[in-house]
Amino acid sequence: MPAPNEIAASRLADRIGSPGAPSIVDVRMSEDVILDPRQLPAALARDYRDVAAWGQGFAGRRVVVVCQSGQKLSHGVAAWLRQAGVTAEVLEGGFEAWREAGLPLVPRDALPPRHPSGHTVWVTRARPKVDRIACPWLIRRFVDPGAVFLFVPPSEVVPVAERFGATPFDVADIHYGHRGEFCTFDVMVAEFGLATDPALARLARIVRGADTGRPELAAESAGLLAISQGLSTMHDDDLAQLEAGMTVYDAMYHWCRQAVAAPA
Repeated sequence: MPAPNEIAASRLADRIGSPGAPSIVDVRMSEDVILDPRQLPAALARDYRDVAAWGQGFAGRRVVVVCQSGQKLSHGVAAWLRQAGVTAEVLEGGFEAWREAGLPLVPRDALPPRHPSGHTVWVTRARPKVDRIACPWLIRRFVDPGAVFLFVPPSEVVPVAERFGATPFDVADIHYGHRGEFCTFDVMVAEFGLATDPALARLARIVRGADTGRPELAAESAGLLAISQGLSTMHDDDLAQLEAGMTVYDAMYHWCRQAVAAPA
């Protein structure tokens, strides 16, 4: 049973993917990261030695601190954060407990470089429908909660990516794009090590059916396509559409979690 100010891996896993999920701060030693260069979904890497400098940035937020085994590093950082006004907990058993539970881990080498602001920056085609809302939702909930998204004309996606150091997605002939029968959302779920989440796997099938004109793949695909097209006609501003779409995918993901957890 977790000690005071600790949270079990299973409880944290239940919170990840939700709009109210806590910030996850990974303070593992560099030698531990070298041995297993993966991290919890949506985790932010920070140096425990500099907590006095970066801790204030989490004031007023809920944080779960992760070290290798849930001992001195994470408890020390969490205690420091609490005195700075942060609601901070420690992942019980640390990274090792999460890994042993078989929970999703994101390979760090799959993450694009961060902008000097500290966030990842992504660019895609304007006027999104399905994939170009589903992918930003996945990134913000499981990869980088502060990710920035740029929507530009199709012909400008790659040039903007090159000029502004952004990662392009959902255009032809790039890494994060369609592959065979799979849409970009499928590709990102796999690349980010999230395919072990059965709810995300189910959601990916729904998104694939809606995005690739194959509603027979899942009963929910036709409805998702209708909602996506409706949002596109409601909003002239792509970023406003993205914010509205985040709620749609939050709801879809939580429905998928209940569906896969229901007894057969």
